[in-house]
Amino acid sequence: MPVITEKPLTSPARLALVVSRFNEEITSKLLAGAEQRLEAYAGTEATVVWVPGAIEIPLLAQRLAKSGNYDAIIALGAVIRGETSHYDYVCQQVSDGCQKVALDSNIPVIFGVLTTDDEVQALARVGGNHGHKGVEAVDVAFAMISVLRQLI
Repeated sequence: MPVITEKPLTSPARLALVVSRFNEEITSKLLAGAEQRLEAYAGTEATVVWVPGAIEIPLLAQRLAKSGNYDAIIALGAVIRGETSHYDYVCQQVSDGCQKVALDSNIPVIFGVLTTDDEVQALARVGGNHGHKGVEAVDVAFAMISVLRQLI
């Protein structure tokens, strides 16, 4: 039985990072970690697109996917729970939207959007005691590109 798992890429990859400006103190750290990790993948081209908030991420991801210029798209954002149910709607729409783009386009859309109860939890995920989700998103993107290339 053949086993397909991620392997080092034999050709360069093209990535797009869609980053939310809302909660920019957090999202800029997500982006910095992603950019730092991209340096480990020689030959990688990455385009960064800033959007006003997390809710705008899926539309830009869809446009980028339709361009045919990218092997994967990484969504970076931070949605922090407030006093209203707005948090629940935003999280669900962004998650569903990114999933739809991935399934419709056959391009990985990596969900690097933090959904936390407070800013302390968010900071713990951008280099704190819960790792760095920007770094992890890049690694997941390359793993998915590798696996998908083997299936073509």
